[in-house]
Amino acid sequence: MSPSLDNGSVVNANGLAGHNINNSDTSASLGFGTRAIHVGSAPNKETGAVIPPISLSTTYKQDSIGAHQGFEYSRCGNPNRDALEKTLASLESGGAYALAFASGSATTAMVIQSLGANAHILCVTYVYGGTFRYMTRVANENQGLETTFVDLETADDEVILKSIRLDTKLIWIESPTNPALRLIDIHRLSTLISPLPNRPILLVDNTFLSPFYSSPLLLGADIVLHSLSKYINGHSDVLMGAVILPSHHHALHTKLRFFQKAIGAVPSPYDSWLAQRGAKTLHLRMKAHGVNALMVAKALEDSPHVEEVIYPGLRSHPRHELARRSLSPHAQKFLTSGSIPPEILQLGIPYSGMVSFRIKGGRDEAERFLTNTRLFTLAVSLGSVESLAEHPEGMTHYGSVLEEERSKLGIEKNLIRLSVGVEDGEDLVEDVKRALEIAMGEKKA
Repeated sequence: MSPSLDNGSVVNANGLAGHNINNSDTSASLGFGTRAIHVGSAPNKETGAVIPPISLSTTYKQDSIGAHQGFEYSRCGNPNRDALEKTLASLESGGAYALAFASGSATTAMVIQSLGANAHILCVTYVYGGTFRYMTRVANENQGLETTFVDLETADDEVILKSIRLDTKLIWIESPTNPALRLIDIHRLSTLISPLPNRPILLVDNTFLSPFYSSPLLLGADIVLHSLSKYINGHSDVLMGAVILPSHHHALHTKLRFFQKAIGAVPSPYDSWLAQRGAKTLHLRMKAHGVNALMVAKALEDSPHVEEVIYPGLRSHPRHELARRSLSPHAQKFLTSGSIPPEILQLGIPYSGMVSFRIKGGRDEAERFLTNTRLFTLAVSLGSVESLAEHPEGMTHYGSVLEEERSKLGIEKNLIRLSVGVEDGEDLVEDVKRALEIAMGEKKA
């Protein structure tokens, strides 16, 4: 039987520790898929169970006052949540610490609450509607927090630096953004703010690319945030979020760990178990998501019924070179592995599974498309094995972003967002083509 990795050590099948491997050595020497399967998943010492058992207990026996085995109350720590956090810290290259929360929104709230009162955030203009709502409504009204939104994709250095104030404590990036898929040069921004005496924390929401396609910590980010409900879990059955930090941010991790314990918005043991199980196949799923999305994006680009396709993996995308340059080490290895058919690579590069496009026409054409796909389910969320499609203007961003703001952000009535799943790519391409023809009246439903 092969050993497993737990807490940075090799653990033999009988649960006895073998030679020590520290976290950085583990990340350097083992592949992404190996870490996903083994880190945090040692066989159970009592039974030898290969899969970690689900620990539902809320409280734990103490041998004497204050003497416990690492767990005392499940809000403070749980074996399943701890195991998941070890896995996450290993998967996000450059990571040393991870904290899991009951949802992505709870994760956002925890980070922003940790800034204290009357702070300032510099945030990318094109941001998830829930993040926009929390910053502009909840944090603004309850913390006195101010947010400046800047187009960090196109703004020059002077504009960015002038937007940073003495009380700026956090810079918030999504890349790609939701739903316009705008790309931010994380390394450029990190380098730009590095000399500042009051350098803000640089946070990157890496949900859309997952740890497989992007490694923001290696590009200079201080915190990486994920909605685990999306790609990392990957099966539309878990609501959860997380942050991951590098080793040099021990003090920040300690602060955020205290907030996790004090606020208590922690995931259940069962959800933690499900998310860790999902993470074990992340590398396999992301490869399929990326290849399928590239095929679908090219089919949309070739369609006379499409006004614009937004997928940075396409060679024709204006930020394609940035997308290629900023790929994680393991995604770069995937590109050169020989496992991707040459005819696929001629189209561009797999770059996660999110594709946005503008259908010719308006709301009516978009709705006809969305209600006539057979494989793409009309639903919010993303990142699961099944393909999903949604209308940002009327669904995900309708209640959180005002109409005039949606228009400024390019979230218009003809914009459609696809979360391309892991079905057979040819079937997804045909489904999209058929729905486009029905939307334009060229074919009956």
